Amino acid sequence: MALNKVEICGIDTSKLPMLTTEQSIELMQRVKEGDEEAREEFIIGNLRLVLSVIQRFSGRGETMDDLFQVGCIGLIKAIDNFDLKHGVRFSTYAVPMIIGEVRRHLRDSSAIRVSRSLRDTAYKALQARAKLMEDNMCEPKMSDIAKELGITESEVVFAIASIADPISLFEPIYHDDGDAIYVCDQVKDESFTDETWLNSVAIEKGLENLTERERRIIKLRFFDNKTQMEVASEIGISQAQVSRLEKNALRQMRKYVKS
Repeated sequence: MALNKVEICGIDTSKLPMLTTEQSIELMQRVKEGDEEAREEFIIGNLRLVLSVIQRFSGRGETMDDLFQVGCIGLIKAIDNFDLKHGVRFSTYAVPMIIGEVRRHLRDSSAIRVSRSLRDTAYKALQARAKLMEDNMCEPKMSDIAKELGITESEVVFAIASIADPISLFEPIYHDDGDAIYVCDQVKDESFTDETWLNSVAIEKGLENLTERERRIIKLRFFDNKTQMEVASEIGISQAQVSRLEKNALRQMRKYVKS
């Protein structure tokens, strides 16, 4: 269905209500108390949010009716899991969940298949991420997610990357009272970019291919910022030996990263 039409899934979108912040909070309080009428009113009052999110997925080979229904599932999940104690606007919390639901649907319908075991690992990693964020109120590290699942950090990175759709950080995903919410607004750790993420994985893989002594020298030299003389003193070998082992280690890591 074309975006300029006002009817989606039999709903006249031009007649959908809009909730004020005060109305949203009051209704959500009633929803949490088990008020079914408030729940229905809250869902209807946020259908415009679903519409604004699914528009970014037009042209993916799916009808807007289908995307709207999938987006509504994400909206309902957001309502069920939202906690007023977090002190954030419902739209800020709901948008990533709606996007996630739509992306999951598009991935499952895609001709490009990712193995079920890899998808399962990715979804478990995302669930662990959400749990850690809720427990600690901050973005967890990949190592934290890996520890939570009992797998390696590299497995977490690979699984999440396999289901990720590349998008611009400055792509608008929702316009709230005239102020756009961008993808980058949902990113908690602003210092951790895609480039540093990939570099850290490459370095970790490179270190795994060194001997124990070479690995220790690299960590002391480049992670602890020690001089070759300081490393030599700590390990108990000569500065010349440190220099030779360091050069060999860097050569091996470069070979691995380029492979």
